[in-house]
Amino acid sequence: MIKKGEIVYGKITNILGYGAFVTVDDYDGLIHISEFSDNYVRKIDDYVSVGQRVKLKVLDVDEKLKRLKLSYKFLNKKRGVKGEVPKYRIGFKTLKEAVPEFIQKQLEVIKKRPLKTNLLEEGKLKIHY
Repeated sequence: MIKKGEIVYGKITNILGYGAFVTVDDYDGLIHISEFSDNYVRKIDDYVSVGQRVKLKVLDVDEKLKRLKLSYKFLNKKRGVKGEVPKYRIGFKTLKEAVPEFIQKQLEVIKKRPLKTNLLEEGKLKIHY
């Protein structure tokens, strides 16, 4: 007797547009197309093929008809995040240390872009730190 929540092995017997049929011991089961992936499933053939033995989770059991509702994605989904973790510099500088560096970087930016004023060229703009 198979119970809800159990992990079972089944053999794919048929694939249709809405799901795949599976035999598990003397039970017939269906893996609905929505139970293959959280993403859009174009073709179930991309996940399983007829005759393949797969590991599945039992979602529901009908003992009278000997039928199972099964999930493929619960045990086979790829978990985690794709990509790299950004590298951060941990720590900070005091304002006294950081301000001169900040001002220098901003002056370099200003030199690359023309100002709307010419105070810097005339020497009237003075910065003290």
